[in-house]
Amino acid sequence: MVCYNLAMIIDFHTHVFSPQIKKNRSKYIDSDPCFAILYSNPKARLATADELIASMDKDGVDISVIVNYGWTTHEMCVETNDYILESIARYPHRLIGFCSVQPNSYEAAIAEIERCVKGGIRGVGEMRPDVQLFDLRDEEMMKPFIEVIARHRLILLTHASEPVGHEYPGKGGITPDMLYPFITSFPNLTIVCAHWGGGLPFYALMPEVKQAMTNVFFDTAASPFLYSPQIYNQVIQLVGADKILFGSDYPLLTPGQLLKEINSLDLPEETRSLILSGNAQRLLGIKD
Repeated sequence: MVCYNLAMIIDFHTHVFSPQIKKNRSKYIDSDPCFAILYSNPKARLATADELIASMDKDGVDISVIVNYGWTTHEMCVETNDYILESIARYPHRLIGFCSVQPNSYEAAIAEIERCVKGGIRGVGEMRPDVQLFDLRDEEMMKPFIEVIARHRLILLTHASEPVGHEYPGKGGITPDMLYPFITSFPNLTIVCAHWGGGLPFYALMPEVKQAMTNVFFDTAASPFLYSPQIYNQVIQLVGADKILFGSDYPLLTPGQLLKEINSLDLPEETRSLILSGNAQRLLGIKD
């Protein structure tokens, strides 16, 4: 039996950019639609790995998972993966990296996953199928990628969004009806659906949906911008506290902002521990 550190905090959803991208924002806005959607507004903050570490120290976060973006070109995936690989090498005890690929590049994308695995990558994501112009439901296309992800025991993290509610930059169209066929096609794949899965946990009231989500987890990234704090107790009741991963979506939000919300809920200590670190420790194989 593995014992988890009750005092540990793992942020499962953060983003960083190289100093070059931060310095030359306009160049990347012009060259990549995904980056343009999220960062055309000059108020949208970009952060480096060093700034992420400083934020972690301030808010008491022990480990952060850096997830990449859904870049539209293979070249941008490689460039940003390089910075993530460099960052986890510099901070091996603090940072864990996920890489990004463009599935339409096919053989090059599979080779990129293999390359990143050698550099210590633990997952693939944050995938943005709507922006990257591929269909999660295309089983023939997705199968080769899932095979390499499964072979290396990687986690796949995908963007998810709500089919209703307010619009915001980057909301996209990866809604529960897009996610569910993908989940059922690859039931043994460990999948993390960002942003509470766009409401997918609510469908766990359907027995077949709950059963299909055996290996599916949900992160809390950007939660205060999307849902009231009641979302925690609701999802705990629907799918269990062991399915929820604390994620801030830094630098959109700081870890402290979400921790304040979680601490206000008066959750049982065991539940709070699972969300803040226990579930992530289990998925990532982190022992005390």
